[in-house]
Amino acid sequence: MQCDIIKIGSLIRNKERFVKRRQHLIGPNSSTLKAIEILTGCYVLVQGNTVAAMGSFKGLKQVRKIVEDCIQNIQHPIYHIKTLLMKRELAKNPALATENWDRFLPKFKKKNVQTKKVKSKEKKPYTPFPPPQPPSKIDLQLESGEYFLSDQMKSAKKWQQKQEKQAEKAAENKRKREAAFVPPKETSKSVSEPAKTKVDQSEVAAMAMSLKEKAKGLSKLQGEESIDAEAYLAKPNKAPPKKKHKKSKA
Repeated sequence: MQCDIIKIGSLIRNKERFVKRRQHLIGPNSSTLKAIEILTGCYVLVQGNTVAAMGSFKGLKQVRKIVEDCIQNIQHPIYHIKTLLMKRELAKNPALATENWDRFLPKFKKKNVQTKKVKSKEKKPYTPFPPPQPPSKIDLQLESGEYFLSDQMKSAKKWQQKQEKQAEKAAENKRKREAAFVPPKETSKSVSEPAKTKVDQSEVAAMAMSLKEKAKGLSKLQGEESIDAEAYLAKPNKAPPKKKHKKSKA
């Protein structure tokens, strides 16, 4: 029976983080601590800034590894417990007792959440004198001479500024409306090389012959349509109209 006392207070400086990680080691209702005791075969007590453990040398070595990894935020105790459970099941199989267990054990990757980098503010040069006070509305009016104007002149000036803004806005709207009717620029097509535009002489001759044949056929059709078939038919002689005799009155 051996004993080991592990100092955990000096592993982390932040007190709040230390309390949270120590609670991870204990677990809800001391369930994590009991699981560690069962799997390692050691008695473990967490008190203040130390962790006391009693048991076999192999079990104490496992307890120290679990405690240090938990406080230094290397690995959560739950992952160590899963690994110890796998080792216990593999040890029961005599065929795998002498083999390497790394291929059977689970591999947990640590997931670090990327925090936003704090932008370092450039320090401005130190000046013993305070910055100059910004000019007030009255100071600006005194500089422009508006302070000494009468109410009638002020209103006339405001009206003039308003008219200028309206004229600028109207001109801009007119320009936008007229822009829709401006035709786009025509892209000048590049003149193709004369070698590309040449057509074979045989193709030209064939096209000319086909056009001549079409012209002959068209002239024949027009000649046939001009012949009137009624000229060859015999027309019946029309009888002269009979004269009406007037009846004499008796």
